[in-house]
Amino acid sequence: MYKNEFDKHFSAKKVFNAYMFYGASDYLVETYASKVALQLANGEDINKVYFDEYNFDFCYDTLTQSSLFSSSNILLIKIAKKIPKKELDKLIDACRLNSSSKVIFACVGEVDFKTMAKSFTAKTSSAEVRFFAPYDGEAIGILAEQSKQLGIHIDNHALSFLYNMHQKNLALCVSDLSKLSILDEVITSKTINVHCFGLGSVNIEDFLIDLFSGVNINKDLYFLLDEGINEIQLLSRIIAFTQNLFMINTYLKLNGNLNIKEIWGYPLPKQIAEQQALLATKFKKEDYIYMLNFLLDLELELKSSKIADINSYFQSKIRIFIR
Repeated sequence: MYKNEFDKHFSAKKVFNAYMFYGASDYLVETYASKVALQLANGEDINKVYFDEYNFDFCYDTLTQSSLFSSSNILLIKIAKKIPKKELDKLIDACRLNSSSKVIFACVGEVDFKTMAKSFTAKTSSAEVRFFAPYDGEAIGILAEQSKQLGIHIDNHALSFLYNMHQKNLALCVSDLSKLSILDEVITSKTINVHCFGLGSVNIEDFLIDLFSGVNINKDLYFLLDEGINEIQLLSRIIAFTQNLFMINTYLKLNGNLNIKEIWGYPLPKQIAEQQALLATKFKKEDYIYMLNFLLDLELELKSSKIADINSYFQSKIRIFIR
């Protein structure tokens, strides 16, 4: 089923023996898996098995036995690869035989889980819910609801700025909203720009400016990767920044003047807009073609090749990126 249909069941507090959440939004998958688990039991009564911790015998034993301390026996399994059908069917059936047990699968990553979904049917009183990447308006609504829960005063314009800044990654946006909730002020795009680009001791926006300006970024590159952001995430930010500069460059050639709001749909602080415009005009069309091909080829390498040391390889490639 789809999200809207499941929302009706969830609101009506309909309980299934087994749940499977999967699709194009890991944030929604994990959020719904947690919501259902907490609807069924208290946090301390939820057994959690994540990724390589998955062991069929342990999971099966957990579901076939009743909890000594609670009337509910909830098992939340987060996976990034398929579970064999024979094992999956036995886990679902264990919940049918033991009415106090419920199993929830949160399927994340880029694996195609559709074949697993076939095991979740009305006959087994189980539900599979497929999520699609939320459209922009829906995503902003999710962030607005999260902001309300956190007591943050922020309008949709600022939320849109945050959402686009994180390349439409809801998980990163929600993480930043939690950080912004400690500020006793109305949150604007300027506030977000000041507090949300930084990761540890290195500001990502400053790093990108330095990278495209030809400044030595070796130290900052090392610290960014050392302090939590991974190679794919940083590469995605570099690609997005390259595309933004290209849009500015093209717009300036066509119109002769800068209008960031017309380009992206929201304004930037004047100083940042002028800085990016100056940087955008530094490169020619051929440069942008080269840079985007370089970055996309690197992304393909990182995702498909068996590179022994991804960190070192990525750093060496980025250091020669701006020619």
